[in-house]
Amino acid sequence: MTGGSSVPIVETGRLILRGHTLDDFPKTRELWADAAVVQHMGGKPQTLEESWARLLRYVGHWPLLGFGYWLVEEKATGEFVGEVGFADFKREMEPRLGPIPELGWVLAPAKHGNGYATEAAKAAIGWAREHFGSSNFVCIINPENLASIKVARKCGFEERQMGTYKGRPVIIFKLDA
Repeated sequence: MTGGSSVPIVETGRLILRGHTLDDFPKTRELWADAAVVQHMGGKPQTLEESWARLLRYVGHWPLLGFGYWLVEEKATGEFVGEVGFADFKREMEPRLGPIPELGWVLAPAKHGNGYATEAAKAAIGWAREHFGSSNFVCIINPENLASIKVARKCGFEERQMGTYKGRPVIIFKLDA
């Protein structure tokens, strides 16, 4: 297993958040190739190349910025749940997000409906509040993604304004300290 060693491990009652490894690529690839997963994030399943670039971007965040995405597993079974974390994607969107860390989460469809997204996102927020100089975070969500809007609100995010990303509307949520 290569990679993942510089990424902190975060545990919750049911989940383990850990760094991605090369061995995790098939899971990331399958997740992002699923039409149900990407329906609110551009609508187009990712190619092998795009999924590979995503994994590299996740791993690269940690040594360069001190934060990034975790792979999420069920603690009891070791089964893949999804991915959660913070990023600075330098999104070309209006309005710009600025230097505030952006929280994101995505779960395998088989793991939906268990409260895992909220549990993982809250764990990531808890870790970030201990390790960032700021406790302000943003997330962007497609207005039709009602499940993610619910997760954002459960985590304390508040809707701030509408934006546009890649020609599509998004809601910009912010979580203040």
